[in-house]
Amino acid sequence: MPRLVVVLPLTPLETGSSFFVAAWPLHITVLAPFETDASPDEIARATAAALAGFPAITVVAGQDELFGRHHDIAVTLIDENAALTRLHDLLVAVLRPLATSPAGPAFSGPDFRAHVTVKSQGRVHAGDALRLTQIALVDMVPRASSSGRTVLATLKLGS
Repeated sequence: MPRLVVVLPLTPLETGSSFFVAAWPLHITVLAPFETDASPDEIARATAAALAGFPAITVVAGQDELFGRHHDIAVTLIDENAALTRLHDLLVAVLRPLATSPAGPAFSGPDFRAHVTVKSQGRVHAGDALRLTQIALVDMVPRASSSGRTVLATLKLGS
């Protein structure tokens, strides 16, 4: 059963490219990981249909905060942005029916807090304007997988 995540990469990704968990390119998760019985192609088609004509988004990085169960993952929050919230809500509505757990964390409640995780290979800083022009669907295979994460599909925003 595929476990997928939908992200807004800060620099465009290539369909078919892979990276190790520790080397995730900087991104904003717009729809948290979810399981589905649908094929990745079906998820990609539903996403593309829903976002046809959705414009590129410019967001602004805000303050740093600590996330995670142990509050030990440094992130930079993204300031409130109506277009980003609309994008998240649209993806929730379109992909919830295809999820095996439609009440799971990816789809439940108003807990969406856009952020960019601070990584050893880079970060964003408060006040940075980030132009988001691409959506990427990424396979969330188990952490121990030697293949790492694979980009299954990309979609240009504004097209």
